[in-house]
Amino acid sequence: MNTGTGGPWAGHVPGTPGYRRLLLGLFLAGVATFAQLYSPQGLLPLISGDLGLPASDAALMISLATLGLALGVIPWSYAGDRLGRKRAMGWAILAACLFSLAAVVMPGFGGVLAFRLLEGFALGGVPALALAYLNEEVNAASAALAAGTYISGTTLGGLAGRLLAAPVGEVFGWRAGLLTVTVIAVACAVAFLLLAPDARGFTPHRTTLRGAVRALAGNLRSPSLLVIYAQGFLLMGGFVAMYNYLGFHLAGEPFNLPLSVVSLVFVAYLAGTWTSPLAGRLAGRYGRRPVLLVSTATMTAGVLLTLVPSLWVVLPAVIVFTGGFFAAHAVASGWAGAAAVAGRAQSASLYNFGYYAGSSLFGWLGGVFLAGAGWPGTVLMTVALSVLALGLAWFIRSPHAGR
Repeated sequence: MNTGTGGPWAGHVPGTPGYRRLLLGLFLAGVATFAQLYSPQGLLPLISGDLGLPASDAALMISLATLGLALGVIPWSYAGDRLGRKRAMGWAILAACLFSLAAVVMPGFGGVLAFRLLEGFALGGVPALALAYLNEEVNAASAALAAGTYISGTTLGGLAGRLLAAPVGEVFGWRAGLLTVTVIAVACAVAFLLLAPDARGFTPHRTTLRGAVRALAGNLRSPSLLVIYAQGFLLMGGFVAMYNYLGFHLAGEPFNLPLSVVSLVFVAYLAGTWTSPLAGRLAGRYGRRPVLLVSTATMTAGVLLTLVPSLWVVLPAVIVFTGGFFAAHAVASGWAGAAAVAGRAQSASLYNFGYYAGSSLFGWLGGVFLAGAGWPGTVLMTVALSVLALGLAWFIRSPHAGR
């Protein structure tokens, strides 16, 4: 570890300029990343109508980006070892912005999808490295609080991307909606590079291929960790499917809402900013597995309630399943690191891989169920994934379940 002039580097502490710059920089990195990643979600009905595509094809705008991110998190984790965390994250965000601009101007839908895949791969550098960078540069006693600030940036970024793109897209077209978010992401990326302090708690180094494979394989041999990774795969898959096709449901019978109004449903994302830290506190008191089970059951109940043909039921139901999902995700993602047997960074990357791979697969497949059985088809697919996740979580056996 690097040393400062007064001895071993202990990390930035709250109240210091370095601490404030680090948190603001990472907050903006989270906004830039997740605003771009999910900005097409509120535009999917427009994209579908403009290009004459079925809902499942339009949803490839999300699925291919999250697939790219899933493929990118593990390589970016090693790029961060070699280049340094901040430098690698800067390259990742700026490359993603360039790919996003290319996607906006591509005339054919195939070209748009190709650049969305590349954009997602580039964006993988932020979730792969942000928390490692934070933990290395912040005083250990303040790390949990600092991590919460970064997570809030990812939540608000995802929300902002959806809320900004849809109204602009409704007036000027979906490409203009995406461009608006990209311009904001570029500003956030530049601010991150200017604000975030240079690393003092980490020295870049080479990682051998043998060492990389050993760390990944060791975690994959743990049955408990495989179950934890499956939580991200199954729950995120169902969650993204619900949000991908909820706009189609609310724009059709019996609701017939305009897209600008439908986009406001994404405000329910704010439920996650409350339930995520709550789940962490409850897991510390009662153990991870009970909180994970209750959170997943809550998500499942909320999903089922969206079948009721009344806005007075559907809108609260969206808040319930959103809050339940983020609570479950907060527990499972933390558990992936705590239960690691061969490298915490690699275990977190494997969880992220499953998380975004599930988003890609089931985010698309939910549209197939929508085409075949309407909104109940998408709902029942999501419920099936949640029930499977519940069953697997019931049998988790880990020495870290109570911590």
